[in-house]
Amino acid sequence: MLSVSLRKPAHFLGALALAALPLGLSPAAALAADQNDLSADLYMDHGDHRSHGDFSPLIKKVHDATEKYKNINVALYKEKGWAVATPCVSGPDHGAMGIHVVKGSRVADGYLDPTAPEALIYEPLPNGYFRLVGVEFIQLADDWAARYPNGGVPSVDGNLMNLVGFPNRYGLPAFYELHVWAWEDNPNGNFSDWNNRVTCEKQPEARRD
Repeated sequence: MLSVSLRKPAHFLGALALAALPLGLSPAAALAADQNDLSADLYMDHGDHRSHGDFSPLIKKVHDATEKYKNINVALYKEKGWAVATPCVSGPDHGAMGIHVVKGSRVADGYLDPTAPEALIYEPLPNGYFRLVGVEFIQLADDWAARYPNGGVPSVDGNLMNLVGFPNRYGLPAFYELHVWAWEDNPNGNFSDWNNRVTCEKQPEARRD
């Protein structure tokens, strides 16, 4: 199995300093990525793990808008601006968030669009595959306050975001975030941070050169 190391992500106003994730690709997948051919790559359609009657308005908007990103290569090789920002993030006690693929230009733009999340979240699977499980909306707190001094807590489609203070495990300044589990049911709640149905157990080991 080939090991392909992605470039390190752009820093969010110099704040994000997390290691890039080496993705394990099969030879066919690596060749396909190089040729911009998504017919054989690090993607398999593992289906929609949500109960289809359990769509809040925001979840449905996110679900519909991110359908194309079920194939991780669409973000990493077909569109500009996306980069792997974290390895698989596991919970302090249980559950996980997953691998975050972030579009840095959206993090500090002061704009929250249900159809344009700042981060896509993937669960690592065996054999180098990745499954889209949800998204995260992110805005830096100081930047938001500067743009909207009387705006209060930001929200996405009417859903208030959570404030993560500084210092934090991500090495970021204080920021607002909201997880939306649009592709995997979350027994803790559709907008909870940690999902017990997502695991980091299949996270590829970092390559040592």
